[in-house]
Amino acid sequence: MKFRQVVSVLLLAWLFVITYMIMSNFKSTNDTNQRNEIQLQRALEELEKLRTHNTELKFLNAKERSTNQATAQELTSLKERLEIAQRQLVHSTTQPEVRGGPKFEYEVMRREVERVTEEYNLYVQAKLTQIKENASDPALVSEVNTIIEISADIHKMMKNDQSRLANAVDGDVDWRKREALRLTDLVQRRLDYLQNPTDCDKAKKIVCNPGKACGCGCRLHHVTYCLIMAYATQRTLILHSEDLGYAFQGWESVFLSISKTCRSTVGQTTTRWGPNSMTDDSQVIELPTLDNLSPRPSFLPLAIPEDIADRLTRVHGDPSAWWVGQFVTYLTRPNAMMRKFLNESKEKLGFVNPIVGVHVRRTDKIGTEAKFHSIDEYMRYANEWFDIYQKQHPGVQRRVYLASDDPGVLHEAKQKYPNYTFVSDNEVSRTAGLGDRFTNASLHGIILDIYLLSRCDFIVCTFSSNVCRVSYELMMPLHGDPSIRFKSLDDLYYFHGQNAHNVLAIEDHQSRHDGEISFNVGDIVGVAGNHWDGYSMGTHVKTGRSGLFPSYKFVNIIERVKMPTYHEEPDL
Repeated sequence: MKFRQVVSVLLLAWLFVITYMIMSNFKSTNDTNQRNEIQLQRALEELEKLRTHNTELKFLNAKERSTNQATAQELTSLKERLEIAQRQLVHSTTQPEVRGGPKFEYEVMRREVERVTEEYNLYVQAKLTQIKENASDPALVSEVNTIIEISADIHKMMKNDQSRLANAVDGDVDWRKREALRLTDLVQRRLDYLQNPTDCDKAKKIVCNPGKACGCGCRLHHVTYCLIMAYATQRTLILHSEDLGYAFQGWESVFLSISKTCRSTVGQTTTRWGPNSMTDDSQVIELPTLDNLSPRPSFLPLAIPEDIADRLTRVHGDPSAWWVGQFVTYLTRPNAMMRKFLNESKEKLGFVNPIVGVHVRRTDKIGTEAKFHSIDEYMRYANEWFDIYQKQHPGVQRRVYLASDDPGVLHEAKQKYPNYTFVSDNEVSRTAGLGDRFTNASLHGIILDIYLLSRCDFIVCTFSSNVCRVSYELMMPLHGDPSIRFKSLDDLYYFHGQNAHNVLAIEDHQSRHDGEISFNVGDIVGVAGNHWDGYSMGTHVKTGRSGLFPSYKFVNIIERVKMPTYHEEPDL
């Protein structure tokens, strides 16, 4: 009887939400009538489904105790549907009724001004520093230091003004947040639909073995590649092995299952990924590691899906990272125990916003994949962010969440920057060291670092580190457009094994020095890296010449690729 009461309460709550959505939508203006009709139709369809579910539940409740497990599953399904309805309610009551947000061209140009301003500052600071280091006259050194200081202050004022300009038009900020949330909700529902087929025995599947010999962040990115492949081929992803290294006891020991309905790799026909895989009718396709993938499809990162490309490039400055971030977000949904650990750790550490995240990767990366960076290099950008932030928020307390695999970094930071409050767990740093890295405590520590870094207002790290890139990717659904909320001390954002990162020339350039390349408007250059001094390194696609080029004279080429549109999960 108690179970039936719980079900009844859930049904009433569902009906209340649906009814409120209908009534709220009827109050909208004529500009939203079409959306109202669609949502009303969906609401009526859901009500009909609920009536059917109610009848089924009454029947199940009358059965013997052996059917209790199936009934409990129906109860869980109702809870999930209620959560979705509540999200729909938020969308229906917050959509703009008159304004459709800023123009596409305005948003793109606004972000381009921010990018070029940053490149200009990097160039000026690098050249002035070079002059100072080569100068022998103390008076000249003093004068250059003054110029560096003043130019840095001007740069901060410009960034503050750009921030104010972006927020100047009433409704634009809210629209950006709503549109980013709508896109996130759409993709997450599509992934949930893909990963939970109604009949696993008949579903087309793609099988992934995540047991690549590398660290936790690296293996997570490998599973991310697998899920991207699954999405683009419209096949349910099955993890053949749940081994992520460490003292890992299976995916569900820390994360939610990637599927509630389909975990079997069994199929009538099975084949390996090959030249005909996009049109292959085999029920099961087995994936190799990304390094061994052949042929390489066009939908690999940094590509984005064509059907949401316009909306995404309008609202976001780094569409490729946003797209990858959706898959990382789905994969790393914490289970109940992990969520409890994360919430308790966050409270225990005193993690509150505003806060800048600093991730200092040392140990195995230094001298192989990355060079050494002092704590001062990281804190330079933390200082800059707070200097700008306090122009609009005077008296702000300067906090830094410090994550590192070197326990000594925290002591050094506290000694050098006494005006900062450092939030850090040295036990996490200790277990992240090489000697303790592959332990259960280390796994939990890495997940905590990533979780908290992604919730910082700004992060400073090295994109050569998977932990840094995962943190940035997880910022995507949390901060609207976090493409200006990070500073990498080394690499540009990339996804290991990605297709070419190309940029398009928007101005002519004639090389001035040895090591530079010349180009004309419309030429394409494959980027190898940004030197953070106003110049990038790359290869001219047409001539094959490699060399430096002025970063500000190029814009990113965002590859748009046809992918499934999943009409079963329409935009709300």
